[in-house]
Formats: sequence, C-alpha cells, structure tokens
Amino acid sequence: MITRRQAVLSTLFGTGMIGLRALATGLPTSLLINPRRALADVPASGCPNPGQAQFIIFNTSGQGDPINANVPGMYDDPQIVHSADPSMAPTQLMIASKSYTAAAPWAQLPQDVLDRTCFWHLMTDTPVHPKEPDVLKLMGATAAGEMLPSVLAKQLASCLGTIQAQPLCLGATTPAESLSFGGSALPIIPALALKSTLTSPSGPLTDLQPLRDDTLNQLYDLYKNDATPAQRAYIDSLVTSQRQVRNLDQSLLDSLSSIQDNSPASQVIAAVTLIQMKVTPVISIHIPFGGDNHRDLGLADESSQTVAGVQSIASLMQLLSSAGLGDRVLFASLNVFGRTLGPGNADGRQHNENHQVSLTIGKSIRGGVVGGVMPVAKDYGATPIDSKTGAAADNGDISAGETLASYGKTLLSAVGVDSATISAQINGGKVISGVLG
Repeated sequence: MITRRQAVLSTLFGTGMIGLRALATGLPTSLLINPRRALADVPASGCPNPGQAQFIIFNTSGQGDPINANVPGMYDDPQIVHSADPSMAPTQLMIASKSYTAAAPWAQLPQDVLDRTCFWHLMTDTPVHPKEPDVLKLMGATAAGEMLPSVLAKQLASCLGTIQAQPLCLGATTPAESLSFGGSALPIIPALALKSTLTSPSGPLTDLQPLRDDTLNQLYDLYKNDATPAQRAYIDSLVTSQRQVRNLDQSLLDSLSSIQDNSPASQVIAAVTLIQMKVTPVISIHIPFGGDNHRDLGLADESSQTVAGVQSIASLMQLLSSAGLGDRVLFASLNVFGRTLGPGNADGRQHNENHQVSLTIGKSIRGGVVGGVMPVAKDYGATPIDSKTGAAADNGDISAGETLASYGKTLLSAVGVDSATISAQINGGKVISGVLG
C-alpha cells in the first residue's frame, strides 16, 4: 500500500520524483522528461507576458467570513452593524494616498502593504456553505466548470516554470474548501504533513546536491554533442549551482522546521516555502475572519479573528519580502458569502448572498476599493461597478450579479493572461481596467 509520505511526495513532485530533479537543477520538468523535444522548442516560453506572471496565494473559506462588514467602504452608512469591541474601532487609513475608514486592524498593516491592498465588494449569489465549490467556479461562469484557482494555475504554470500546473491546497477545513483541477479532486496537504515529509532525516531535501549532479551528468552527452550554442546558453542560464543548492536546501529546511501546527501562521510558512521550491503556481490557504457567526454574540469572534487574520496577512507579506518575493506573489481571497449588515437582520449574524468582500495584495492591482454596498431587500448588497474606474455606480456597466465573474477576469488580466484567453475561460462580467497597475 502507498504510504502517506509517498502520496505527499508524489503530489508535490510527480511520478518518479521528476519535480525533485527540477528543484535540484533549476531545469524545467519538460526538459528533464523529454530533453530533445524541449530543446527543439527553445527559446519559446509559451508565456505571452512573462514579466506579469505571479504566483498566487489564494485564501478561501466556506464558512462565510464577516470580513465584508469591517473593511473600507463599510462605514459611510450609519445603519450598518459593526463590532463594538475597542479592537475594531473605526479608524482612518491611507491606501495609495486616499483616505478611508475601516476597522482598526486594517490600519495596522504596513503602509507599503496597504498601498497594494484592494478591497473588492462582490456578490456571490448564495447563502449556502456547501456552495463554496460553486463560488470558486464563479457560479457557473468558468469554462468546463473549472475552479478559479485552477484556471489561474493552468495559465501561469508555463510562465513560472513550476514543477506542476495543479494548485495545492494547504488549509481546507471542510470538504467544500478543497480544490479540483480538470474535474478531478486534489488532495489536501496540511502544513504539518508537509513538514514531516520533507524534513525527516531521509527526506528529499537532504539529497538535493547529489541529485543535482546525477541529473546533470545524465544530460551531459546531449548538452555536449547535440545542443546548439543557443541551447547550451539556455541550459546554463537555468542550472542551479552547487552553492545555490546548498543554500536552498538549508533555507527550505529551516523554514519548514519552524512549522508547529496547521494554523494560519504555519500555512503561510508552508505556502512561501512551496513558492520558493516552485512547486505550483497557486496555493490555497485558510485564514479565518470570524466564520459562521449565528452565535457570535457581540461579534466577539469576528473581532478576535479579524485582528489575528490581519496579523497573518502582515506576517505573510513580511515573509515574502524577506524571501525576495514581494513582487512575485499576488495574495487573493474569495469566500462563499459575507454576513448580513443591517440592524433588522439578526444584528449582522446571518448569511448574505448579496455581499462578500475579497482582498488582493500585490504589485499588479492598484490599492483601493472596488465597488461598494447599497440597500437590497431588507439588508445590503453589492453595487454595480464601473469597469473603467472600479467605482460603485448605480448605472455601472458591471451589474452586481456580474461582479464575481469580473473579479476572476481581472485577476487573470493582472497576471498577464491575454484578453482572448480570458474571454474563453470566463463568461460574463468585464475586466475592471481601472484597478490594473
């Protein structure tokens, strides 16, 4: 029977550990699988905009986080219910030289992070927890029912030269939060499982240097006798030196060894480490921001988890900066729904299918606020959006029902996917050009 360790290694590095050889050498898996065919394609990259491509850390929750109640854009209407906890006091903050009001935790983000943070007011059109997979499929807008993380991963894999195209799921807390790729369910790899598999004395990271040398020796005859000067230069530009492998080995082991549990803090460490290993373009995590809040009297969970959640985001940004990945990673979120907002609707403790807030943080999307809220039925919901500016607009050319598809299209555009591919992958909505950096 296959062991859990073998299953994790196969998920990370593929059959025959080909991905581990790619990690050890710096060479793409396509070159290692079929060197002659791969060299015949040099220098074509298959990536139309390689400078825009970014890894994505995708935060998702099927719990219906109430993050939609306390972000910029939610303090203009005094009827909207907010937590009275002092830790959530309305606070002014600046994003890209513009002033907003939000709950105090958001003002604690470093200014350089805030200037890259965009808050998206969207409509998911469902109040049902198990519909999380459908929301990730943009409620039927994606081609072939592909989940947005997988749509992104398919487009980014060749640009980023990752070991695999499939996304990895680190933080799912329920089956509804797991991911699929091409219609097949993907395994969940908790942070602790990643640590135990990769840092054991017999783990794969202890053999990177000999694996590097062995792999390059196998390619030597092809390199010396058959490759053109241009093809040799291409290989030389990719090969990781022995010194770099030693540094990479120790750096990865140090990072993974600091994982103590499956908490958001550990998921963040694991996600950054997997990006350093270039395993996959997209990694999903779960940072809670209050969850299902029917019994959250006084919105206590919303308050404490928002404080902790923003701190987790700040830690992620610091880790990315320290690893030199600040411009190489886009943080994005999408939850199944937000919470109700009006005083006549259980004081903000019900599901809201008309309003959910997503976040993006990265170099390619301008900091600010996309869309807003307006009265809907007995509560509040997302407004239409002007696609040219991203502003809330009663007569916006993106209806509230199209905001979810527009979010997906804009993410694809932000990481360099061409307009024809975007239209083929997502139906409805529009790219919100005004927020693209």
